[in-house]
Amino acid sequence: MRASPLFLAATLLLLALPVEAQQLSIDFGAEGEGTLAGRSIQLLLVVTVLSLVPGLLVMITCFPFLVTTLSILRQGIGLQQSPPNMLIVTLALFLTYFVMEPTFTEAWTTGITPLVDGELEVEEGVMRALAPFREFMAARVDPETYAALADLRPDTTGTNLAPDSPLSMLVPSFLLSEIGRAFEVGFLIFLPFLIIDLVVAAILMSMGMMMVPPAVVALPFKLAFFAVADGWTLISGALVRGYI
Repeated sequence: MRASPLFLAATLLLLALPVEAQQLSIDFGAEGEGTLAGRSIQLLLVVTVLSLVPGLLVMITCFPFLVTTLSILRQGIGLQQSPPNMLIVTLALFLTYFVMEPTFTEAWTTGITPLVDGELEVEEGVMRALAPFREFMAARVDPETYAALADLRPDTTGTNLAPDSPLSMLVPSFLLSEIGRAFEVGFLIFLPFLIIDLVVAAILMSMGMMMVPPAVVALPFKLAFFAVADGWTLISGALVRGYI
């Protein structure tokens, strides 16, 4: 059975919470009686967990890096709303699925499937399902970022980065590292377009056309440069190769 990313993300979020939040079912006693307050709390927890499912995709995959880099690329070209935000996010989502499919499949095979079949307890299934994501995040975390966050908590000071590090440390370190790396890549992407802007501005100044906005004149040249170079394919391929 192939893993469904959305179902897998929802399942992992349910299982990645602390043990108290994992066991959402309430013991209603031998006679099956339960209080209205208990059932209300159960329903509230389920709705809360489901509302956090999209956040899981942002937290433990390559989506933050991809969507940030693509947004910087759009700004570098000089386009404000083209491609639209929905298209940028959709492209980042499918590139994320392309990169993370082996991780999703491994988590599904080793953790979710045995758990659904009743071969594993909830806690053991959680650990097995989260293991591929822990390894993925630990391999991408900047050690200095992790050390800086670890120093903020007395109980984690001096701890080393590892796949079995606490999720409360591993996830924010991973997010900060991915955003920082996205800005570094975005700077390199921005440079060619900045050079075109400077050249166009210098030509306009030398011609005495100071009232003509350089950004308007440079935009067609940047679009032509990007289209001739097949920029979307090159950028997407380079971003994906960074994870393979």
